[in-house]
Amino acid sequence: MLIVKQLSHSFTNGAEVTPVLQHIDFRVEKGEMVALLGSSGSGKSTLLNLMAGLMKPTSGSILIGGQPIETMSENRLAEFRRTHIGFIFQSYELIPHLTVRENVELPLVFQSVGPRTRRERALKLLAQVGLADKSELFPSQLSGGQQQRVSIARSLVTMPAIVFADEPTGNLDTKTEREIIDLLHDLNANLGITFVIVTHEHEVARRTQRIIQLRDGQLVEDGGWAGEAG
Repeated sequence: MLIVKQLSHSFTNGAEVTPVLQHIDFRVEKGEMVALLGSSGSGKSTLLNLMAGLMKPTSGSILIGGQPIETMSENRLAEFRRTHIGFIFQSYELIPHLTVRENVELPLVFQSVGPRTRRERALKLLAQVGLADKSELFPSQLSGGQQQRVSIARSLVTMPAIVFADEPTGNLDTKTEREIIDLLHDLNANLGITFVIVTHEHEVARRTQRIIQLRDGQLVEDGGWAGEAG
């Protein structure tokens, strides 16, 4: 599903070149739930942006579903993200003046999906994340954990090949954090969705199937089974 080959990236400021990632190699199979673990400054945010096609690498390649995204034009890449990649954000990124259902539907609007189909898909996913009765509320009427559930439903509504979750529990208390990771486990198991969860929290990482750990821009661990849902 995801192959990262000899990926390196540097930031340039005039004559000054700052290496951020150095020769990163790993792969994620279809249906895996993987943690990308690293502290602040490890390079994990840069790696996430590169894998999501939001930045071009200095060297190396990134393949999603066999497609090398680093060679795509900006227009092709934007279309690829809309149809193949889902995003879950730490701060939810919900639009306050849209209802819960409308927030989940939004990615389908950009795919020109009809209103009836949009509504059906959104309501089905809201039921799967435990918010069937919240569809016509606004984000401000929900708790943080509920807002993150909306964000998760929105990330899946286009039926993407892979979902990148950027610190998805970073704004949540311990109990709600566990509930959200349990939900991601259920979606991973029941829908076969591939998740890459970017986190600095070891407790979150240990509950995924595999940990890919970065330190100072280098891959220091690509482990096997990391933990279990219980």
